[in-house]
Amino acid sequence: MLSTINIGNILFLDIETVPHWENFDAMPEEFQQLWAHKAALLSNGTQSAEEIYERTGIYAEFGKIVCISVAFVHQETLKVKSFFGDDEKKLLRDFADMLHKYFSKEQHVLCAHNGKEFDYPYIARRMVVHGVELPRLLDIAGRKPWEIKLLDTMELWKFGDYKSYTSLALLSALFGIPSSKDDISGADVAKVYWQEKNLARIVTYCQKDVISIVQIFLKFQNKEVIPDDKIFYS
Repeated sequence: MLSTINIGNILFLDIETVPHWENFDAMPEEFQQLWAHKAALLSNGTQSAEEIYERTGIYAEFGKIVCISVAFVHQETLKVKSFFGDDEKKLLRDFADMLHKYFSKEQHVLCAHNGKEFDYPYIARRMVVHGVELPRLLDIAGRKPWEIKLLDTMELWKFGDYKSYTSLALLSALFGIPSSKDDISGADVAKVYWQEKNLARIVTYCQKDVISIVQIFLKFQNKEVIPDDKIFYS
């Protein structure tokens, strides 16, 4: 079935998230209490809320998106664009506007790695928090399973297996695709954002991730990857 999917109808994406506040002490008191409760559950009481504070970035209730990189294949080239900044509401609105304008038809599909567990719900939740209208592709409440146009390269790789998690880095290595982790990894993003104040470095990392997702999908379709000289950024 993968071979029948028109890759030109797919918008590939990846997001980078960080804690909403620089550190635990900067959190409003109400959120400190709420995070302390969640931290106790996450660590079975073995670590304090401060000790695992950086993990707030993976939860939409305590984190925020600082970059969404997207890519789409057009006439054997790959177009890459990023929405990024400290103003999460603006980058989400800009991303939503792009989806409304260019990816709102019935045949359009989103694709991410571990997107169903992370990227898609995180984006949708943060849009709801900021009052940004959900684009059709993310507004899935009440839809039948076959009406939901969300692909996930990690899920595709499972081939029905429910036990395993396969990282983007591992699939990239398996298929001989250059790793996006040659500079930083997901574990470094919060530090790079809050301590180094280097958002450009995060954007570059996010773009490499989304390019890897595209190349892996092409491998799934038994097609050649897109060479670097055919990748364009805007």
